[in-house]
Amino acid sequence: MSNLDTRPEETVCRTAADDHAVALLLEPRDVPLGGLRGIHVDRLLPQRGLPTVGAWCFLDIFGPNNTQMSVLPHPHTGLQTVTWPLAGEIHHRDSVGSDVLVRPGQLNLMTGGRGVAHSEISAGGGELLHGLQLWVALPAERDDMAPAFEQHVDLPVFARGGVRATVFVGELAGERSPATVYTPLVGADLTVDAGSRATIPLRPDFEHAIVAVDRTLVVSGVEVPPARLLYLGTGREDIMLSAGRQPVRAVLLGGEPFADELVMWWNFVGRSHDEIAAAREDWETPGQTRFGVVHGHGGARIPAPELPRIRLTPRRHGHRT
Repeated sequence: MSNLDTRPEETVCRTAADDHAVALLLEPRDVPLGGLRGIHVDRLLPQRGLPTVGAWCFLDIFGPNNTQMSVLPHPHTGLQTVTWPLAGEIHHRDSVGSDVLVRPGQLNLMTGGRGVAHSEISAGGGELLHGLQLWVALPAERDDMAPAFEQHVDLPVFARGGVRATVFVGELAGERSPATVYTPLVGADLTVDAGSRATIPLRPDFEHAIVAVDRTLVVSGVEVPPARLLYLGTGREDIMLSAGRQPVRAVLLGGEPFADELVMWWNFVGRSHDEIAAAREDWETPGQTRFGVVHGHGGARIPAPELPRIRLTPRRHGHRT
């Protein structure tokens, strides 16, 4: 998915050495994609003071609604896109040559590296659409790698008590996703049974966050309403999850605190203003070859917004120090 902000903000993240557990509840920002009639999303990452959770650097929740997704070809650098639909089907095309449908329970993982372009269009006519779009920042030694795409249909499941977790990225409690990632991570889709209380193990060297998707979830005594993100910090060995009279869907994210300084702007992740400016110029150059061509759209594409008239500057992670 593209970040279609007309004035996207830059984000720079650094890490700190001190580990500590926190419980910080964050609200989303409403962002329209594709104009006034386009789909609206709840954007939970990045936020001021919280640009990343591990290498997770972007999180949108779209739906549930019957508005059709129509995101034309657009570029990415320095990241991996993770598409995780909860309802509805999405048609993905990219400049690597992929042309696939992704359905609930299936994972689309696209690695941007030095440059890739893709589109995402609703496959159903007016059916309910609901899901998550996430980005994972690539470490410095991988940010210039060749672009790639993979789809995974069979994903591992961890179950304990009243919790069932599909591990779509990384590892949770010994269950490892087959998806290719380049930093230690976890991304898991949780279903907590009605009336249940269950503990799931965490890696204390990871920082974690959890998002309630459809109903309020109680996480170690903290109520998390739908479309809210609870940042949990580092140093936790487990969390207790509790549901009320109905089952709750949630997503757990985590990873080692990211070691690199990052600049994020529009659909690019880089290490400096100059990298971002060069990527934008390449995308806007007629006949460009860096990002390739996404076939099937007759040359239609999303143009890059104008860069701000100042140099992109650092933003610190305010919850690790």
